[in-house]
Amino acid sequence: MNLRVGLAQINPRLGDVEANLELHLATIEDAASQGVELLVFPELSLTGYRLRDIAFDVALTPSYKDPVFARLLDASRDMDIVVGFVEMDRRQKFYISAAYLSRGEILHIHRKVYLPTYGMFDEGREFAWGEQVRAFNTRFGRVGVLICEDFWHLSPPYVLWLDGADILLLTSSSPGRGMATEQKIGSARWVEHINQAYASIFTNFVIHVNRTGFEDGVNYWGGSTVFDPEGVLLAQGPYYEECLVTARLDLNQLRRTRIRLPLLRDERVGLTMRELARIMESEVST
Repeated sequence: MNLRVGLAQINPRLGDVEANLELHLATIEDAASQGVELLVFPELSLTGYRLRDIAFDVALTPSYKDPVFARLLDASRDMDIVVGFVEMDRRQKFYISAAYLSRGEILHIHRKVYLPTYGMFDEGREFAWGEQVRAFNTRFGRVGVLICEDFWHLSPPYVLWLDGADILLLTSSSPGRGMATEQKIGSARWVEHINQAYASIFTNFVIHVNRTGFEDGVNYWGGSTVFDPEGVLLAQGPYYEECLVTARLDLNQLRRTRIRLPLLRDERVGLTMRELARIMESEVST
């Protein structure tokens, strides 16, 4: 009931899928030497983040027919892997997506459901919105994947919690923003508070993998974290540096914590649904 996870806090090269694939494969090899069983890469790890008009040129179709995914799927035969990429569907709709690979198969693909279009962000210009938030079964238990802005809205992690996810995987390309205090940038401080709060509220493991490095004048702060179901920090990557962070998850802790703090048992989903329906009906009528 122990799981060794790896957080691949990397600095992908903007628009260079081949170079980023080689970086992934080297990181996978490094993780394997450290006994990692589940390795998570950040948002858009295969492409870089600030893609703008080249987003369409670096898009992939996740299957063995794609040469990039073929090599990643082969690498997943002994280690589960989560990678970030631009996905193109059969009708040329483009998504910010994350794929969970295991034993040579694609177990799950999550398409980012919240696309920030404010301040420095303009994701709605190139990408389509994802329309599903689903947990899925892995050999380590039931898992949910969210991408950056998805996690800053309460509803997606809440839905995954109710859908049975005991491990929440958050991937991001979070830039440094806000006032720095005690050598910590404001955006890092806020994200870490959210991750710890969700681990405590949902009595889940919360694994957050953020990229690092400079890209198109933007600095990404890294600082990837693992919180346990008590909200205790198990591991954290350095700020502003590439690193492979590892942590051991005692999956039996889920049972111990939920016996002590039965928030999941006592959650009143029906009440929530009724009140949401009332609020939606009220908004329509006004």
